[in-house]
Amino acid sequence: MRVLIQRSSAPSRKPIYMPNDIDSPPHYQMKMPNGSTIQAIDYIRATLGDDGCVNYCVGSALKYLSRAGRKQGNAREKDLRKAAWFCIMAAQICEDIGQVAMKDCEDEGDGI
Repeated sequence: MRVLIQRSSAPSRKPIYMPNDIDSPPHYQMKMPNGSTIQAIDYIRATLGDDGCVNYCVGSALKYLSRAGRKQGNAREKDLRKAAWFCIMAAQICEDIGQVAMKDCEDEGDGI
C-alpha cells in the first residue's frame, strides 16, 4: 500500500507517494504517557525545534544516500525513498517556517 506524503496545505505541492514502511513504519510510532501515539519525527521536531529538525533531516538524507545499494539486505530503491522522505520533510519544515515568518510580518503590518 502507498500513502500520500503531503503534510503542508500548500496548493502548489505535487503529492508524492511512499510505501507505508517508509512514510509511517510502526517501529517509529511512540506511545506517550497519556496513551496517545506520535511519530518519532514529530517528537524530534518538538525536541530540537524547527532548525534542529531540518538539520536532522538533512543528515538522515545524507546517510541514506551514502548507503544506498550498499547495506546488505536493503534495496537501493528503499534507501533512496527514505532519503527523499527526509528531504521532503526538511523542505516542508522550511516552508512552514517561511509561512510563519510571513504571517508574523503581516500581523505586525509590515507586509512583505
